[in-house]
Amino acid sequence: MQRRARKSGTITGTVAGVSALGMAAVLTGCGLSGGSDDVTLRLVAADYGDSGANSSQKYWDGLVEAYEKKHPGVTVDVTVHSWNDVDAKVKEMVDAGKAPDMAQIGSYADYAAAGKLYKVSDLLSIPVEADFVPQLANAGEVRGVGYGMPFASSTRLLFYNKTLFAKAGIQAPTTWAELAEDAKALKRDGVAYPYALPLGPEEAQAETLQWMLSGGGGYTQTASAYSLDSAENVKTFDWLRDDLVGKGLTGPVAPGKLNRATAFAAFAAGDVGMLNGHPSLMKAAAAKGVKFGMVPMPGAEGPSKVSMGVADWMTAFRQNGHAEEVGDFLDFVYDEKNVLAFSREYDLLPVTGSASLTMGAAPQDADLKPFLDELPLSETYPVGRTSWAKVSADIKQQIGRAVAPGGDPAAVLGELQTAATTLDVGVGG
Repeated sequence: MQRRARKSGTITGTVAGVSALGMAAVLTGCGLSGGSDDVTLRLVAADYGDSGANSSQKYWDGLVEAYEKKHPGVTVDVTVHSWNDVDAKVKEMVDAGKAPDMAQIGSYADYAAAGKLYKVSDLLSIPVEADFVPQLANAGEVRGVGYGMPFASSTRLLFYNKTLFAKAGIQAPTTWAELAEDAKALKRDGVAYPYALPLGPEEAQAETLQWMLSGGGGYTQTASAYSLDSAENVKTFDWLRDDLVGKGLTGPVAPGKLNRATAFAAFAAGDVGMLNGHPSLMKAAAAKGVKFGMVPMPGAEGPSKVSMGVADWMTAFRQNGHAEEVGDFLDFVYDEKNVLAFSREYDLLPVTGSASLTMGAAPQDADLKPFLDELPLSETYPVGRTSWAKVSADIKQQIGRAVAPGGDPAAVLGELQTAATTLDVGVGG
């Protein structure tokens, strides 16, 4: 059996696995054989489908069938859960001492900090690891060591309703001032949500980051600490409070109570002039006959130089000791054709450079190209910080107060910063 070099400089076998407290026995000779050496890998994954017809279970079943045909000594058992449940299901398994070999979930830092995950370099072959989009690979690191493997990614663009814009005689905005003027024109025409600002508890951390980035700020403007209450962030939320929300340009629902799903549904119904959206909104809007355009998020002085990027993660637990088998399977998962197939099925962006190049040049993927162009300029959540889950939850619950009538952005952002700093100290970052 052909062996392959890994980043550590050691020589390891072909098939891979993940789970338990360290690798089991070192494989020798030609690697895994049949019979008593057969290995079953367990993967828990999230469902990206919106119906039974395109459930992620179908994607994984097809991929596993193709893999097992060429690897008769390895069985891969995949269980798919909704995004509402998958992180909790994995946590239950880990807490019960029954960690899966692999988990495709929304975060990884807590498991990495607890020493439960394999390093990426212990699993993937050198060409596969090197193929990850750099921004995403970096986001999968804890203190410079990769533990999270990006699995799916997305960026955000400003969607606008072409029909409503044409009626109002306006063009897509490139600056905050133009966005506010467009919103005023849309309001005069009776548009319910001139600009939909979803700062409700569903996904406020996304809208918040997109606006912070467009104002030259962000969640972590230094590598060592949060910067929620930076001067740039305060200025951004002052503008939102005074120039959008305060002038009645964000619709009938208070931003702090407006959730992303509601805003997207309103856009698909033709009731929203502008909002930040990701690729899935294209299909929903087109299905309802909404004619829309997409442009980079406007900034204070021109188009934003940095877009918000989002990634979901593949992790591999050390508990079961199948590093060799897991690594080989994941090399297959990240093969260009499989990455492209998944990305195209669910309107997501590839996490590898090779698949990104192919998608960028393919006519069939032209609708995703604007999002793909933003990926090299994107910034993700600080998911490598074990405090991020709690900080994110605090943002979801509190940020809406910053733009409410009489709201004080500096005070709200200061409270969030204090809490984030305390959490960082408590969990070690």
